[in-house]
Amino acid sequence: MRRVRFHAYGGPEVLRLEEAEDPVPGPGELLVRTEAIGVTLPSVRRVRGDGRGGGDPLPGVLGGEIAGEVIALGPEVTGFAVGDRVTSLTLTGSYGELALAPAFLASHVPDGASAVQAVALVRGGHVALAALGTAAPSGTESVLITGAASGTGHLAVQLAKLRGVPRVVAAVGSAAKAEFLYGLGADEVVTYDRESWGEPVDVVLDGVGGELLPRALAALAPGGRLIFFNSGGGTVPAYELLAGAKTITGLTMRHFASAHREQYARDHAELWELAGAGRLVAAVHAELPLAEAAKAHEIIEARANLGKVVLRP
Repeated sequence: MRRVRFHAYGGPEVLRLEEAEDPVPGPGELLVRTEAIGVTLPSVRRVRGDGRGGGDPLPGVLGGEIAGEVIALGPEVTGFAVGDRVTSLTLTGSYGELALAPAFLASHVPDGASAVQAVALVRGGHVALAALGTAAPSGTESVLITGAASGTGHLAVQLAKLRGVPRVVAAVGSAAKAEFLYGLGADEVVTYDRESWGEPVDVVLDGVGGELLPRALAALAPGGRLIFFNSGGGTVPAYELLAGAKTITGLTMRHFASAHREQYARDHAELWELAGAGRLVAAVHAELPLAEAAKAHEIIEARANLGKVVLRP
């Protein structure tokens, strides 16, 4: 099979398309022939060597989200069969024609739905729903979402409005994204370089982190809650948590899906129901062949995407 790896840290130019042996599914794993692969900011950061621990061992193989057909099952797998169409978050090796998917993170793709739609909808939608659920937005008056035009952020904007949040603030790097976000239901759009992001909010969903994290925390009203689901790290002044009675909660889908399997299944059903009814739009910014993985990373690094960037093997 063909796969993408990187043998040195750096920009998109270090990505290489290579031949590799077909992987073999282990216990609890599905072997999936990929039809669509999602490209995310965490993957871009890992190629730069900005992941956890300062970088993955080299040569590096990226994980991420995939959709495709199950062609083999590992031991101890239940609920799936060869020939099923699935989407899943993978822990490694997603940038390839074949990928191993943990069964507990996999879910079926409904008949009639495309692999590209599945990749654009499911992982980002799961993160958005888990973040909103963790924030307990029932009765919440306002939510601010960083990275609001991203694959996850643009779904979070819509889902917050669908949950009845009166004021949804979309925070982005460029004013050029405002029309896109207003079209999805955002009540306000602010750019990161603005001195003020407007009136404080009850909840922040932070998909960017890094140097933006202190500003995201500062955007909270007293007693506010920040849900941190990005790979960008960052530090905050602890005194602000105390003085403002604010909280920060970390969220990873690997832990959430494992600890809350029934909720994960309910979220999956809700995403497809909303998308099927036309109430939730999973926007696809670009579809590129696997051989153009570097170009896909360039789009993400430039923060130019409006919705999901997808690779096609």
